[in-house]
Amino acid sequence: MSRKTGVKVVGVNKKARREYEILDTFEAGLVLTGSEVKSLRQGRVSFKDGYVRFHKEEAFLVGVHIAPYENAGYAQHDPERERKLLLNKREIKSLMGKVEQKGYTVIPLKIYFKQGKAKVEIGLARGKKLYDLREELKKKTIAREMAREMAKYK
Repeated sequence: MSRKTGVKVVGVNKKARREYEILDTFEAGLVLTGSEVKSLRQGRVSFKDGYVRFHKEEAFLVGVHIAPYENAGYAQHDPERERKLLLNKREIKSLMGKVEQKGYTVIPLKIYFKQGKAKVEIGLARGKKLYDLREELKKKTIAREMAREMAKYK
């Protein structure tokens, strides 16, 4: 049997691009238990307060909720546990340096399966200020009104 070669997205952090300015993205593997993989395949993931924490030159995904798998027996996982990210040392060191020096944060953008392996796309981000959020909302509103007016005259 051959593995599927496509990418299946199971969860997207919708608030990330709204509340943060994404400067750079990375793809990282996830260390998961069996019940977590089954639950992810069902799309039962929430990014509510997710971020990446660095400890002893290792990266961990914190605050991402993967719901317990219903059919798992005794081997049930903790939904909020820290999950290790699989990144190159070079990538970890560059991210750690940017987070410590410039006050950036690293957040998860989406979780997906690529060739049967669970992957997470993480982004180096800077929080948007309140006035940036308001300005973006004004632009969207103006664009929506213009599209509505253009549709009237077609």
